[in-house]
Amino acid sequence: MIWNIPIGLTWMRIALIPLFTILFYLPKHWIEPQTINIAAAAIFAIAGITDWLDGFLARHWKQTSDFGAFLDPVADKLMVAVALILLVKLDRTLAIYAMIIIGREITISALREWMAQMGKRNSVAVAYVGKLKTAAQMAAIFLLLLDTLPSSTINLHDIGNLLMFIASILTIWSMFYYLKMAWKEFQ
Repeated sequence: MIWNIPIGLTWMRIALIPLFTILFYLPKHWIEPQTINIAAAAIFAIAGITDWLDGFLARHWKQTSDFGAFLDPVADKLMVAVALILLVKLDRTLAIYAMIIIGREITISALREWMAQMGKRNSVAVAYVGKLKTAAQMAAIFLLLLDTLPSSTINLHDIGNLLMFIASILTIWSMFYYLKMAWKEFQ
């Protein structure tokens, strides 16, 4: 296994997942709920920033590797899945959104693995609709983790769920786009 800063950042993202999760299971009298929300949103934001940073550094320093290409999306999918499950448990978003997003991630990850085994991974490379989906999804999760801010008139809960709805639509759209691209390889 290759060790470098980009892979270290990816491992750090994975290590943040238990810390992120534990926040919501601490005894209620230890930390104020709003502090938990802010800390969880901050951890999620750090994970998002390091996701961008590890890819940038790997390309910039020419430290890309097959292991890094495998581990990076795993770290992303784990953090998003855990965040979505927690948000559903906290009754901050609908379970259908989590099912759509997690189901799509599993489906497309499996499709990419299958296409890679056939030597056709580029036929399901990340497309613009996938990037839009990710942006909406990350913004939605961040806002739903914050949930409310003291003395704020902005309804983060409603905005987060609107973005989650948009992310779910984009998730379905991107899944069909990738399936269509893969289908062309079989004809």
